[in-house]
Amino acid sequence: MPAHLPTQAANRLPPLPLRQRSYLLRLTLFAAAILLLLFSLTPKVHAQSRDHFSVCWSIYAGWMPWGYAELEGIVDSWAQRYGITIDVQQVNDYVESINQYTAGNVDGCAMTNMDALTLPAASGVDSTALVIGDYSDGNDGVVLKGSDRLEDLAGKRINLVQFSVSHYLLARALDSIGMSERDVETVNAADADIAGLFSSAQTQAVVTWNPQLAAISTMPGANLVYSSKDIPGEILDLMVVNTQVLADNPDFGHALVGAWYEVMERIAEDDVQALTSMAEAAGTDLDGYRAQLADTHLYTNPQDALEAFEDPRLLDTMERVARFSFDHGLLGEMAPNAEVVGIETPAGSFGDTANLKLRFDPSYVRAYLEARQ
Repeated sequence: MPAHLPTQAANRLPPLPLRQRSYLLRLTLFAAAILLLLFSLTPKVHAQSRDHFSVCWSIYAGWMPWGYAELEGIVDSWAQRYGITIDVQQVNDYVESINQYTAGNVDGCAMTNMDALTLPAASGVDSTALVIGDYSDGNDGVVLKGSDRLEDLAGKRINLVQFSVSHYLLARALDSIGMSERDVETVNAADADIAGLFSSAQTQAVVTWNPQLAAISTMPGANLVYSSKDIPGEILDLMVVNTQVLADNPDFGHALVGAWYEVMERIAEDDVQALTSMAEAAGTDLDGYRAQLADTHLYTNPQDALEAFEDPRLLDTMERVARFSFDHGLLGEMAPNAEVVGIETPAGSFGDTANLKLRFDPSYVRAYLEARQ
């Protein structure tokens, strides 16, 4: 059973900014057209050599290091080494942070692998995963009321944030026992309402993420029957940057990677000052943040992150995510198949390589490691 946030600490965390992911983002054809129109009218990042950049992030356990790196001047220090400046901006709404990136208002954004595919990439923004920061290792889970058997989900109404990674997790859970979404009824719910819904007699099951998951797990009759621990490495948290900006300004990538791993060293050393600062920024205390990190597999060692980039299973995961996204209309209503967007990893490619829009590039992590030798 994964470690969870204490209920009190969980309740102190702000409800809306926490990794709301892609649940509002299943676009109709009309909405897609509006998005493309706005994108064409919005000032964008131009491909050129520059000395000023910006990235954004939202509150989530695995992304708090970006806020800490900004607060402590770590990003500034690394940027100065390369004669550039980098603004690190906190955006209180996760969806809005990705919208800012997709519109070209920032050069990079912290997001999940699923959202990197279904939002900027599906909208035509060529993006590169510069940092694989972590994967969910229990932060996401399926909770069933009154039974501890996953099979008893059959015929149940399941509340979740539709078309988010919670929805993806449910699909993987059902597939693991030879079932599919046809065997259950999914009901869309806002992440802030999930805990309250579970306490209702009408709610039979939910799928959610921490801190809501931790709070629900303590409720009477709650049974965690499946979690992201069962699919390690599939729900990834990334720093995604504009591919052309990165190609024209490699120092931007080197500075971001250097700053990230300086913070990772402090976390690996259990730096209480650093962890306390991140906890406070997340709206919890030190114990509460450590509990969140217990369910977050942070790649604090850059060598481990490099291996995650190069692992052939990454390509398998992204193909699975692409097929799920297509089946649920997340690649656009007019997408002909799951291969409409090209994805590139060190182990190979999936999808239309003529429309390559999501790349996993380990070269910056490798360069960081080589510079330390």
